[in-house]
Amino acid sequence: MIIELTEPAQNDLESIKNYIKKDSLYYANIFIQKIFISIEKLEAFPRIGRIVPEYKIENIREIIYKDYRIIYKIDDTKNIIYIVAIIHGSRDLENNIKNMDFS
Repeated sequence: MIIELTEPAQNDLESIKNYIKKDSLYYANIFIQKIFISIEKLEAFPRIGRIVPEYKIENIREIIYKDYRIIYKIDDTKNIIYIVAIIHGSRDLENNIKNMDFS
């Protein structure tokens, strides 16, 4: 499968990096790199993540890296995995991924 980061997910990554780099650019880069390593596993194993409990939709799943939820949508017809959001586990998911089309 092909992995595609949506614009909101790219913005999430930028925000995470900016937050961590306040203390250390080195560790910010490593953290983002490890998120990408987690995401890359989805190419071979797209259903490795659990169904997102807030939505209970088969093709909306998440994997966890540290305290962050990596939310993704599997589109079997196009053979694409869309990374929808990358948010801290303490944040409210529904307020952070408004207007997403999960159909």
